[in-house]
Amino acid sequence: MKTKISYIMILVLAAVFSSGGSEISGKTSKEPAALLKKADQCRRSLYRSPKKKKFRHNWLACVSRYKKVSARYPKSNQAAWALYHSARMYTSLYSYARRSGDLDEAIGFYRELVDKYRNHRIADDGQYRIGEIYYKYKKDLPQAYVEFLKVDIRFPSGDMRPKARKMLDKLAVTLGKRDEKKTVKNSGPSKSGSIALKDIRHWSTPNYTRVVFDLENPVKYKHHLLKADPDHKKPRRLYLDLDGTRVTAKSERQIAIKDGLLKRARAAQYTKDVVRVVLDMESIGGYKVFHLHDPFRIVVDVRRNEKSVAKSKAKAKPALKKRPVRKGFRKAEEPEKTASLAKQLGLNVRRIVIDPGHGGKDPGCNIRGGVKEKNIVLSIARLLAKKIREKIGCEVVLTRTKDTFISLERRTAIANMKKADLFVSLHVNAHKNRKIWGLETYFLNMATDERAVMVAARENATSEKNISDLQTILNDLMLNTKIHESSRLAHEVQKGMVFRIKKRYKKAKSLGVKQAPFYVLIGAQMPAILVETGFLTNPTEKKRLMSKKYQDNVAEGICTGISSYIKSIDQAG
Repeated sequence: MKTKISYIMILVLAAVFSSGGSEISGKTSKEPAALLKKADQCRRSLYRSPKKKKFRHNWLACVSRYKKVSARYPKSNQAAWALYHSARMYTSLYSYARRSGDLDEAIGFYRELVDKYRNHRIADDGQYRIGEIYYKYKKDLPQAYVEFLKVDIRFPSGDMRPKARKMLDKLAVTLGKRDEKKTVKNSGPSKSGSIALKDIRHWSTPNYTRVVFDLENPVKYKHHLLKADPDHKKPRRLYLDLDGTRVTAKSERQIAIKDGLLKRARAAQYTKDVVRVVLDMESIGGYKVFHLHDPFRIVVDVRRNEKSVAKSKAKAKPALKKRPVRKGFRKAEEPEKTASLAKQLGLNVRRIVIDPGHGGKDPGCNIRGGVKEKNIVLSIARLLAKKIREKIGCEVVLTRTKDTFISLERRTAIANMKKADLFVSLHVNAHKNRKIWGLETYFLNMATDERAVMVAARENATSEKNISDLQTILNDLMLNTKIHESSRLAHEVQKGMVFRIKKRYKKAKSLGVKQAPFYVLIGAQMPAILVETGFLTNPTEKKRLMSKKYQDNVAEGICTGISSYIKSIDQAG
């Protein structure tokens, strides 16, 4: 009996492997291949006949044959090819008929291919073709950039990745030039014929400094690094030339910084139409320059050389108490590569900065009856801070402890200056549709869906149009080595928050973890996330958000998520 069973098992395994692992076996294994062959013959016959190509029904007849393959045998290898060729045919049909709907059909087939057959060898080709459609036919360069970027991120081993990277480089130059022209065009000189440099602000510590230049309107600018000039006793300098700009009484001055990184910042009228801003350096390891909109300001972040920081840490005594040792956590026998990355980045969570969004003159989303986002998130932040201190043992710093206005760039600066190990920004969501509700968590990256762009635009207090200032945002986020860890933190926090709310309330909905370019996260030197704790525009969640009980449960869930994230780092040790 045993021998008979073994023989049957061998026959079953042989049948599976002979069919290429497909779930379609027996006679039917040949059917998708036969159907695909007929569809291919239809397509080739059409392409060989100029006369046939003139009539739309001939194209749709071939597409219909491909649809039969993907509809009848969705788990076959041929289904992926059927979707690919359907999309290619609609793209070619557009060249004849010039119907925009044909391009949308093509994109639809490609997206289905990428989503359902991601591991198929043709999937990266499909993703590349989507970028090609937006670039070549729709002339939507920002969207094309995003689609080519997906090839680079989702298919690192795909043969289309080199081509996608070439397109990214090409689009980076094109978009950069277009943004420069747009900036000059939209600058709108003031009555005096130039744009005012209104003020210079800075926040600094011995290891990190952020300098912000406030301007009246957007301007075109360039930055350069000058070597030290010992003969003239001049230190190394970073200077920015701001075109079409003039200094004001408040900005034409020298600001002493003397934090060990920068000596001073100074601004002066370099030429009739150019203001030169100079940062005299003392000892910096790196810097980055980017700009933010509404109002327009240029941000310069400088940081100390990592070797210098390491030496100073070695000499200094520990500034914080270690977290209490937790018992019962077993180390993973084979830690995941993603987990070990945290150790490689030197992550050891001892200080967390919690950022209650908005405040002061900026109420955030608000509705009738005086219910304001700024008050709700401050309450949640206080509860969360207390729970983290008691349950995790970390030091917690709040960016604001009362109803005060803090600019977006200052919030990240606080986290960097405090040398935070994690940064969590708390917010309440809103939507024009009162039926939309749920919990979601974001980390910094380029938005990949329309609603993520809308949320980012609202939290950035800027327009959706400015979100497409793609090059600045992407340049900055590529410098943030903590994006992967931010993603892991976001997933743990989302999981903890949703689990807690589902446990306490009958209805709870997870909108998942998403990516978006939030200004408040740009420049963070640690894993950073933004949590949307519910929709104030939804009647049910509005009542919950106003309740201390709900606020406490949200804080508990976020605390649990942070704790899980920290455990994952410890287990990788």
